[in-house]
Amino acid sequence: MKVPPASIKDVAKRAGVSAGTVSNVFSGNRPVKPGLAKRVREAAAALGYEPDRAASQLRGGKGRVVGIVIPELSNPFFTSLVAAIETAARAESFDILVASSSDDDSEEAARLRTLLAWKPAGVVIVPASDEFPSRGLLEKAGLPFVVVDRVPQDFTGDAVSSDNFDAGLQAARHLFELGHRDIVVAASSMRLQNIRERCSGIESVLRETDSAPLSLIELGFSFESAAARLEQLATERRRPTAFLALTNFGTLGVLATLQQWNARVPDDVSVLGFDDYSWMRAVSPPLTAIRQPVEEMGRRAWRILRRRIEGDSEPPEGIRLACTLERRRSTATCPPGTTIDIKRPSRRDRDDLAKSN
Repeated sequence: MKVPPASIKDVAKRAGVSAGTVSNVFSGNRPVKPGLAKRVREAAAALGYEPDRAASQLRGGKGRVVGIVIPELSNPFFTSLVAAIETAARAESFDILVASSSDDDSEEAARLRTLLAWKPAGVVIVPASDEFPSRGLLEKAGLPFVVVDRVPQDFTGDAVSSDNFDAGLQAARHLFELGHRDIVVAASSMRLQNIRERCSGIESVLRETDSAPLSLIELGFSFESAAARLEQLATERRRPTAFLALTNFGTLGVLATLQQWNARVPDDVSVLGFDDYSWMRAVSPPLTAIRQPVEEMGRRAWRILRRRIEGDSEPPEGIRLACTLERRRSTATCPPGTTIDIKRPSRRDRDDLAKSN
């Protein structure tokens, strides 16, 4: 004989509370004391009870789902961001729907339309590009939304990002203090504002030291494209004394390329990575890296979105969180005889170069 699924009354009886309290725990319509909420959730888990989210939404007239749109599901930075938002949202009885734009504006719009059909209470989005054409879709839907990480320069709404300029500055200063001047900066794409800000921080150090212009290579948005572009670099110029990668895929690409070159880190070349994941501490030598506060970014984005869902109409909030430099053994003093102190070209030389381009 088939056993009927547990009901809200069964959960209430097991937890020793009213059915209304159980409803409030899962709908979030009214606050419930933490101790009672814990008892209800434990009772529901023991009975295998699953609330009917759709029915709850129809009765309450208020969605308990938020949408999250990110550029890539394969990128650990974005999945870590989703995990942080999900943890915060679940604590307040919200569910999440996640979609990937594949770093494409048209795909982003398509995925966003699908998410909006579910009538979410709000959206967190990492735009595919600085143009952010999907902004119009969100504004037309009248939903609260928060932009995270890739914040377009002209965006004036709610946003949470890292202090990318300072991150680039910290990374460049560290390498310069070690005596490095022939540094290749491995970026994803200069069409993204956060990457341009990191490069601006690096360039500020170049200006401080009156050094040569930024030596930069764009690697794209995947490990495969990064490795291929870096391999091409080997035929275009001699090996630098240091690599500064501005993304985690860029960091992986640099390491793969150095392995093919049989270059020793840091004896032959120093490596400074971006984003600080467990594998960066597990490789030999452990990687020096810029650590972004991705968990805090997710929590802050959720707090802002939650307030907007509740009707907060305060002016837009723009948050920039500090990054930290984690010093490890992949960066070392530039080997004697390889330090290159190249002066910046004269204004006339720079003007001639600009004309030729």
